[in-house]
Amino acid sequence: MSDMYRYSHTGDKAHQTLAHFSHLFKLLVLVAKGLNICGGIVKITNEMEKMVGKTKLSLVQGDITLQETEAIVNAANTTLLGGGGVDGAIHRAGGPKILEECKVILTKQERCPTGEAVITTGGNMATKYVIHTVGPVWSGGNRNEDRLLRNAYYNSLNVAKENGIKSISFPSISTGVYRFPKERAVKIALTTVKEFIQEYNFEEVRFVLFSENDMQIYEKALKAI
Repeated sequence: MSDMYRYSHTGDKAHQTLAHFSHLFKLLVLVAKGLNICGGIVKITNEMEKMVGKTKLSLVQGDITLQETEAIVNAANTTLLGGGGVDGAIHRAGGPKILEECKVILTKQERCPTGEAVITTGGNMATKYVIHTVGPVWSGGNRNEDRLLRNAYYNSLNVAKENGIKSISFPSISTGVYRFPKERAVKIALTTVKEFIQEYNFEEVRFVLFSENDMQIYEKALKAI
C-alpha cells in the first residue's frame, strides 16, 4: 500500500514538473516573438503587418541597420556624405564602402536633390543595398514639403523596382531633426507606399521605427488605410 502511494505521489510530482516546463516553454515562445536577435544583440521589438495586394506592409520597432530586407532606405542629406541620426548610423554600420560609393555618385551629380533617391551597396550590413533619399526640412508647410516627402518615398520605391529589389525597409523620413509633423508625415508615407504597391508588387515593404510613440502613430495610420 505504501509503495503504491509513493508511486502515485512520484507520478503526480512528475506530472507537475512536466506541466511547469510546458508552461515555461510557451512563455519563452511568446517572449521570442518579441525579440530581434542579430549578431548576438537582443532587442525588444513590436511588430504589425497588413497585406496590400500581394505585398506585405509591415511595421517594426527596432534598428534599421539590422534589417535583413534586400534594401534599406537612408534618410540622407543632399551631400550624401553622412550625418546624424539614421544617416550616421547607416554609414557607421555599413563602413567606408558606402561613403566611397556615394562619392562616386557625386562625381556625376553635385548633390542629391530633396525628394530624389540614389543607390549604393550595403557595405558591412546584412542588407544588399542602401537607397539614399533626401526628405524635406519642415518649414511650416508652405514650401512643397508634402510633395517632396511623397517624392522621397516614391522615388525610393522606384529605384528599388528598377534594380529588381523585392523587399525594402524605410525609416520615418523627415520626422526627426527635420521636424516634419509625425501624423502628417506618416499619412503621406503609408498612402504613397500603398499607391505604389497597388501597381507593383514587392514581397515586403517594412517601416522600421525608433520609438514606441512612432510605432503607435504608424499602427493607427496603417489600420486606417
